[in-house]
Amino acid sequence: MQNDTYYCYVVWSSTGHKYYIGVTDDPSRRLADHNAGISKWTKRYAGSWQLIWQKNFSTLSDARKFESLLKRQKGGSGFYKLTGLPKPAGS
Repeated sequence: MQNDTYYCYVVWSSTGHKYYIGVTDDPSRRLADHNAGISKWTKRYAGSWQLIWQKNFSTLSDARKFESLLKRQKGGSGFYKLTGLPKPAGS
């Protein structure tokens, strides 16, 4: 059976004070991967990741385009505007 829902998601590490933006067809499984140290980019803070935002898309292509758009924001005000996440105090 083909999946027809994909997600662009943001996880946050309170330990590393870092965001990670990615795409998946299963946010819960992907969060478990991040916390198990499976992901190359997030293994440094394994165990501290929380899923804080996700948006669903009907195609993988659309999810990847949105992921790219978020990553281009480099955590600036556009990132917070697009996700609706609160901007950290002092930034």
